[in-house]
Amino acid sequence: MIAGGVVFDLLTPARFTAVPLFAAAPLIAAPIVTWVVTLLTGIAAVVATTGLHAYNATIDQITAVTETSTVLTVAALALLINGVVTRSSARLASARVIAEAAQRAVLPTPADRIAGLHIAARYEAAQADAFIGGDLFAVQDTPHGVRLIVGDVRGKGMEAVAAVAVLIGAFREAAEQETSLEGVARRLERALTREGMRREGLDAIEGFTTAVLGEIPPSDGAGHGTVRLVNRGHPDPMVLHADGGLDVLEPSEAALPLGMGDLAMWPDRAEEYPLPAGSTLLLYTDGLSEARDARGVFYDPGERLRGSVFPGPEALLDALVDDVRRYTGGASTDDMALLAVGRPGAGQPERRRTVPVVSADGASRTPGRRAVRGAAGARPARGRGTPTAGG
Repeated sequence: MIAGGVVFDLLTPARFTAVPLFAAAPLIAAPIVTWVVTLLTGIAAVVATTGLHAYNATIDQITAVTETSTVLTVAALALLINGVVTRSSARLASARVIAEAAQRAVLPTPADRIAGLHIAARYEAAQADAFIGGDLFAVQDTPHGVRLIVGDVRGKGMEAVAAVAVLIGAFREAAEQETSLEGVARRLERALTREGMRREGLDAIEGFTTAVLGEIPPSDGAGHGTVRLVNRGHPDPMVLHADGGLDVLEPSEAALPLGMGDLAMWPDRAEEYPLPAGSTLLLYTDGLSEARDARGVFYDPGERLRGSVFPGPEALLDALVDDVRRYTGGASTDDMALLAVGRPGAGQPERRRTVPVVSADGASRTPGRRAVRGAAGARPARGRGTPTAGG
């Protein structure tokens, strides 16, 4: 801007001035560069203003004094603004570090391996550099099998984080103590009821959490495993098979979210679905299924994943997150929690590794625009998961 102002001043009559450009330069520099660079920019603007008046032989006019004083004053204000922005940036960086630490304390990342299962989890905030939200996940090895939860608390901010902390704490205790998955759901319902009693305003009346509770007992020697689920108003989980097949695990009966027991109450019923060796259980929050493209069309994870094969849960989540970002153009409006649990198959490596996605026809491809789309010639997808037995 200073260079442009000099050129403008030299190419126009003396009555035209470039002082607005000289004054704007340090103000623009203040929030984006260091204090020293802002100082040098201000000095350059003052020198340019004075030098041009000397070149135009107007240095002794009152206009020259006024314009030079204006640029000098604005440069001083720019230095003050730079100091304020620097201190604010430091405080913001500190707040982000604290928020990230709080999020990790409330929502720790599960271990890669739990009771022989491969685990991968992701929390993708809709807002850049945000760490606090109302989505949750947890996985725990218990005497009753590996138990897990994925949920979405109504609301945002610290109230939602407080509810997440209550739910995670209640889940970890109930998962160890309750002999049935239905008992875990009842404990969480009571915990949310207690939490709602201490809240004020709308959250005290309309606070609720959609959630899926899962239990994966050890598989038999032939690799015929199962997963039991209690779905409380949450998006349906999926099972991705080693051959590219996909099952949507719909409950036989819809249920209200946790925390809405005052509206209706009926016994929870865990339903059992196949989870054979080599398959991966995928649970997610509605930040995935309600992501939209530029036309407003919802993202369909079942359609996008059907017919694709992944070497492990981590590769699945990598491809899924990348595909959602491309689908939405990076404009997601809701947080997204993802949890993938893989039951290793015969010959599957113990350690997970990120490799190109492999389509069902055996062709290797690097995750790209169609990284998680069904491959041509893939085996037709399986039908929806059908409960095999009551919990």
